[in-house]
Amino acid sequence: MPSDHVQSVRRPAPGAETPAGGGAAPPDGGAEAPFLELLARGAPAAAFEQPVQLARAGNRPAERVAALEHARLLALRVRAELEGRRRREAELSALFETAHDLAGLRDLDAVLPAIVQRARSLLGTDVAYLTLNDPARGDTYMRVTEGSVAARFQQLRLGMGEGLGGLVAQTARPYVTDDYFKDARFQHTGTIDEGVQDEGLVAILGVPLMLGAQVIGVLFAADRRARVFEREQIALLGSFAALAAAAIDSAHLLTETRTALARLERANEIIRDRSAVIERASDVHDRLAELVLRGGQVHDVAAAVSQVLAGTVEFTEAAAAPAGPLEASRAEGHAVRHGDDWVAAVTAGGELLGALVLRGHGHLDPVDQRTLERAAMVTSLLLLARRSAAEAEQRVRGELLDDLLDARDRDPRLLRERATRLSADLDATHVVLAARLDAPAADAGQAADARRRLWSAASHLAATRQGLASARDGGTVLLLPLRRGCTATELARQSARHLGAAVHEAVTVGASAPAGDLAARPGTATAAYAEARRCLEVLRLLGRTGDGAAAEDFGFLGLLLAGERDIAGFVERTIGRVMAYDEQRGTDLIRTLEAYFACGMSPVRTKDELHVHVNTVAQRLERVGRLLGGDWQTPARVLEIQLALRLHRLASPAPR
Repeated sequence: MPSDHVQSVRRPAPGAETPAGGGAAPPDGGAEAPFLELLARGAPAAAFEQPVQLARAGNRPAERVAALEHARLLALRVRAELEGRRRREAELSALFETAHDLAGLRDLDAVLPAIVQRARSLLGTDVAYLTLNDPARGDTYMRVTEGSVAARFQQLRLGMGEGLGGLVAQTARPYVTDDYFKDARFQHTGTIDEGVQDEGLVAILGVPLMLGAQVIGVLFAADRRARVFEREQIALLGSFAALAAAAIDSAHLLTETRTALARLERANEIIRDRSAVIERASDVHDRLAELVLRGGQVHDVAAAVSQVLAGTVEFTEAAAAPAGPLEASRAEGHAVRHGDDWVAAVTAGGELLGALVLRGHGHLDPVDQRTLERAAMVTSLLLLARRSAAEAEQRVRGELLDDLLDARDRDPRLLRERATRLSADLDATHVVLAARLDAPAADAGQAADARRRLWSAASHLAATRQGLASARDGGTVLLLPLRRGCTATELARQSARHLGAAVHEAVTVGASAPAGDLAARPGTATAAYAEARRCLEVLRLLGRTGDGAAAEDFGFLGLLLAGERDIAGFVERTIGRVMAYDEQRGTDLIRTLEAYFACGMSPVRTKDELHVHVNTVAQRLERVGRLLGGDWQTPARVLEIQLALRLHRLASPAPR
C-alpha cells in the first residue's frame, strides 16, 4: 500500500487528538458507547462509520454528530493500537516458536520451510523464499519456497550482484523494491527476470542470512502487486533470517558430529560383524536343517535366510529371474551379483527350477554368500519333493475323474471314499468343464508341452477348488463344485481367464449344466462332459476363443447343446418375467404376445384378434418391452420369444 496511507492508519490526523493528548473534551460524554461495543467484538474499521452516518441521517444535533465523530477517531486509534500490539505479539510468538524448533533441531529440511512459511504468514505476502550461497560455483540458488507456483522460478540460480537477491548476497545488506521491473539499482538478467515474471512478482524484500560477517544466503518476502514494506516488517524478516542462519550453522555442526560418531561406530561394527559371521553360519545351518526335517516350504526357507542375512530374500521362477545372472550362477555353481542384488540359481539334475534373489545387498561377504548358496540347494530339494507330491495327487485326482466319466467303478460308496481323501464332495452340485488351448503349436513337441502345461494348471485349479481334473481328448476336463451365487457360465469364464493367465495362451472353456449326486448316478458325469464339449465346439465355431460359456448362453441353441434338453429352463429365461407378471396381476400379456406375432407384429390386426382397442395393445406391448428389454423385437430375440411361447403353449394343459 502507498506510504501516505500507511501513515494515516498509524497516526491520527491533526486536530483529532484525545483529551489525554491535550485536546478539548468531547462535547457529549455518552458518544463512545457504540464504539466501545464495536471494539469489544472486534468489528472491522468500516463498521465504525455507521454510528456517525446514522446520526447524520437522523438529523441529530451537530453537537451529537461531532461527539460521535470524535469518539470514532479515538476508537479507531485504540483499535489501531490493539491491532499493532496483537501483530507484535504474533511476531514475537512466531519468533519464539521458531527458536523452540531450533532448540530441538534434527533436520534442516524441516526447519527452513517452517521459517519461510511463518515469514510469509506474518508479513502477509503472496510468496516467501530462501536462497543459499554456493561457494563452489560462486552464486546463490533457490533452497525453499512457500506460495510459489512457477517451476522456473523455483529452480533459479543468481550470480553475485545479479537481481535483487544477488545484490543482497553481495553487499550483506537488506534491499527492498516496490516494483521489481522498474528498479534499476540492481543488475537485471534475462534468466532471473523470466523467473520473476513467471511467478508474477512485483514487490520484493530481501534480507541477508549472516554467520558472523559471512553471508550464506538470502531470505525473501514478495507480493504480486506493488507494495511498500515498512521498517518493522524489514526488521521482522531480518529476525527470521538470523534464526535461519543459526539453524543452518547448527545443522552443519550436527552433521560433522554425526559423521565423526558414524566413523567410530563403523569401526566397532566391523569388529562385531567379524565375530558374528561364524554365529550366523551356524544359525542358518540349524534353521535350514530344521525346515527340511519338519517339511517346510520354499517361502519358509526364504524367510529364514532373510532373517539371517538381514535382507529380503525371494524365490523367483526361472522365467521371471534375470537371465544373464541366472545362467552365470548355474554355470559357476555360486551366487552372482546383479546390480544391488545377489542371484543364486536353484537347480536339480541340470534342470533350472528358479532362483533365490537377495534384494538390495551391494556387498556380501563370503560367509553370507555361501549361506545364500546353501539355501538355494535346500530350496531345490523342497521343490523336488513338492513336485513329486503334486504329481502323485494330480494322478489320483485324474484317475477318479476318469472313473466317473468312463463309469468303470459303479460303487457309489467307493467313489465317495476316494473323493473324500482328496477333499472333494461328490454329493455337492458340480459343473463339468471342457478346456482346450486354441493357439496352434509349431510342432508336435511344442503341442504336447502346451497340453502338459494346461493339465498342470487345471490340476492346480481343481486342487484349490476341491475338484478333479484329467487330460482327455487333446484337452483337459475339470469337475468343479458350483458355489452359491455362481452360475455355470460364470464358472466357465472364470476358469478360462485363470487357465489362460497360467499358461500365457488363450484357453476356451465349455461348461455343462449343474449336476448333482454324481456318485450315485452313473453316466451323469459322462453326459455332462459331452454337453461341455458341445459348448466348447460351438464357442470355437463362433470364434469366441479364450472365452467360457454354458448351454444357457446360446438361447434356443442351448436346447440342442444340453444333454437333457432343459425346455423349462429355456422358457423361464426367455419369457419368465412376462409369465410371472400375468400370474401375479391377472393380466394377459402372454396371449397378447401370441396374437401379436400371429398377426405379423401388426398392432391394428392384433386389436381385432383380441377384440380390444389399439391403445390397449400398445400399452400391453410397452409393458412387455419393460419386462423383456428394449431389444425384444430384434430378429434374434423375436425368434427366441416365439419359440419359447410355442414351447410354453405345448407344455400347458389343454383347456377343457
